[in-house]
Amino acid sequence: MLRHLHSRASRAGVALLIVLLVGGTVSSARADGSWSWPLGGRKIDRSYAAPPGPYAAGHRGIDLAGAPGEAVTAVAAGTVAFVGDVAGTPVVTIAHGAERSTYQPVHATVEPGRSVDAGQPIGTLLPGHAGCGAAACLHLGRLEGETYLDPTELLGGRYRLISPDGPPPSPPALGSGVLQPPLAAPVTSGFGMRIHPITGEPRTHDGIDFGAPCGTPVAAAAGGTVTRVGRAGGFGLRVEIDHGGGRVTSYSHLSSASVTPGSAVAAGEPIARVGTTGTSTGCHLHFSVHDGGVAVDPAPLL
Repeated sequence: MLRHLHSRASRAGVALLIVLLVGGTVSSARADGSWSWPLGGRKIDRSYAAPPGPYAAGHRGIDLAGAPGEAVTAVAAGTVAFVGDVAGTPVVTIAHGAERSTYQPVHATVEPGRSVDAGQPIGTLLPGHAGCGAAACLHLGRLEGETYLDPTELLGGRYRLISPDGPPPSPPALGSGVLQPPLAAPVTSGFGMRIHPITGEPRTHDGIDFGAPCGTPVAAAAGGTVTRVGRAGGFGLRVEIDHGGGRVTSYSHLSSASVTPGSAVAAGEPIARVGTTGTSTGCHLHFSVHDGGVAVDPAPLL
C-alpha cells in the first residue's frame, strides 16, 4: 500500500498513519498464525515487490481481484487501528499483535477500537485502485512496525521456512513405506523452496504435488481420524487426518470429499477426488505431512 509517494503531503499522510497505528490495541491472530482470504476469490492480480527504501518504488502488498461492492473481511482476529483516507485513498488497518493488516480502497463499516474476528466483514471494495487489471482490486498490506512484509507468506496456511539459496529441489523418489501414497501418480513438485507457479516468486512448498486428472480418487495415507473437511484459503477444498503421535496429513485442491470430520479411516481408504480448487494452476493433489505442527517432507515417508 501507499505506493508512489512523491509529495510532502503524501509523506505527511504516511507519518500520521504510523502515529495512529502505533497506539493501536494489540489483539491475537489465528492460532496457527495464518491469514484467511479477505475476498471470496483467490486471484492475485499483482504480487508483492519489496521496495529498497521507505519512499522508493515498489509494491508494498498484493492486489486481489474482486468486484466493486464486494465484502472485504478481516484476515485474522484483531482490533481496528485506523479508518480514514491516506493520500486520498480510503484505508482500513487492523492490529494483530506485532503485525498489522491494511486494506484499500475500502468503504469501511467498522470504526477504530472495534474488535474483529477472522472472516468478519470490515467494509466493501471500492473501484479505482491504480494498476489493477480487474474491475476492482483490494490492495492487502502487511506491516511489522514500519516494515512492509509479504502477505502471501501467511495466506492459506503455515509454513516452515527453509533456505532459498541454490536451485529448488527436484521431485524426490518415493519408497520408504511408512505412509501409503495417496494415489498412483507422478510427483510433479517436491517439498521445499520453489518458484511459485502463480506469483513467480520464491516460496516454500510445504508438501508435494501429484499430477493427476480432476476426479482421480484420493486415498488416506494411513489410518486415522478425519479432523477437518472444508475450504482452507489457497489450498482450496482440503481434508486433514490425524494419525496420532502428532502426525497429521492433509490433501488439498480437492474437487470433492467423501468423508466428514470425526470419521475413522483406514490406510488406502478413498477419502476424496483430485481437483483444482483454491490457488491452483490445474488438476493436482497437494499432499502435506505435519509432525508436531511442523511441515516435513512427505517423500521419504512414502
